Amino acid sequence: MIMTSKSYVNLFRESAPYIHAHRGKTFVIALTGEAVDGPNRFSLLADIAVLHSIGIRIILVHGARPQIDKRLSEAGFRSTFHEDVRISDNTMMPYIEEAIGSIRLQLEKLLSMGLPNSPVLGTQIRAVSGNFTIAKPVGVRDGIDHLFCGEVRRIDKGAIESALDGGCVVIMPPIGFSSSGEVFNLSYQDLASEVASFMKAEKLIFISSLDGVYIDGALQKRLSLATLAQLIACDKVQSGLERKILQSAYKCCSEQVARVHLITEKTDGALLSELFTREGAGTLISKDKSETIRQAKIEDIGGLLELIQPLEQRGILVKRSRERLEVEIEQFYVSIHPEGFMLGCAALYPLNENMGEIACVATHPDFTKQGTASRLLTVIEERAKQQSISSLFVLTTHAAHWFLEKGFTECGPDLLPEDKKLLYNYKRNSKVLSKKMDLQFAV
Repeated sequence: MIMTSKSYVNLFRESAPYIHAHRGKTFVIALTGEAVDGPNRFSLLADIAVLHSIGIRIILVHGARPQIDKRLSEAGFRSTFHEDVRISDNTMMPYIEEAIGSIRLQLEKLLSMGLPNSPVLGTQIRAVSGNFTIAKPVGVRDGIDHLFCGEVRRIDKGAIESALDGGCVVIMPPIGFSSSGEVFNLSYQDLASEVASFMKAEKLIFISSLDGVYIDGALQKRLSLATLAQLIACDKVQSGLERKILQSAYKCCSEQVARVHLITEKTDGALLSELFTREGAGTLISKDKSETIRQAKIEDIGGLLELIQPLEQRGILVKRSRERLEVEIEQFYVSIHPEGFMLGCAALYPLNENMGEIACVATHPDFTKQGTASRLLTVIEERAKQQSISSLFVLTTHAAHWFLEKGFTECGPDLLPEDKKLLYNYKRNSKVLSKKMDLQFAV
């Protein structure tokens, strides 16, 4: 698709709040071994370089299963697995270390290429790796000695912080070291989860063959932690990879990390789409997938204008200037997406005679069928009861039927308070609806 200049401008405007919100934050990005060698590896690493260039602190954790499979097969070994964990003995470890080391070099090479087709082509992004992971043996599970399979004991947080502060991308391979000098093969999913928790990362992003979580054939754009737990418990997970990623996502999200993203390496640009567009590209897992509804603040003015101006231009809402919004900001309530952008708004204007006006009810066009307006109305009605407002009214040209469904009745302009009646615009011919509040149960 050919983008016009206006499309680029609109895309940049949409991305700007995310760029501002993400700058200076720590993201842990977990890549499968397949992603490292996949057809989109160049663009994927270039997109990671873009994140680094705008000030996001990147910790890159990678898997290595296909590379290890290949190297062990070449050396004549046949791997055995228990619960999707490779049983690694001391004769296999040199080949495992070799395969993992080759991936680290591959990632460093790709990051050193800078950003293709950009003014900073050839600018080297410094990548560092090291003995950041202290490991311990898995031991004997279900009667099976896991030998040199390991688990994370701790992460050298100070060393990683120092590297990030120095502007480096930190690469963490799926190996760990013991105090006695042993090397252990780790699950990259577990490592990514532990690193994200230890570092109190803003996000953990799994990039794999999975393009998200599906329930009944439908991709879930957002998933709560509670729903994820139910999904894992009911054993509907299709593959070992999916189960391992979802278990790691659950553990991480239930501890220190607020959000976990699941996206695919098969779609070029999925990483940037997930982080910088409202639609996303995969599944966002959070402790609470619901939006936050709160009283508006002065810093919400920009988001309010962006939300209501298209509706004003179409004549659905009465035009409000920035100055008017600044004066009336305390009357507004806003719905905020877990990613920080505004989903909807509504205003409550207390009037005399124990009456109140509901105004400026708006929802972002991408989220019109998700109940945002209904939840805002519920909050508005509760606030009205708290202020002993016994009757609410609303003027609308387009949403009369929706308000009727919410218990309002059409009453006409004659029942408006006197000051509002004098201001009624007969040319606009808005329908007037009202609703009585039951103050008996007000809190």
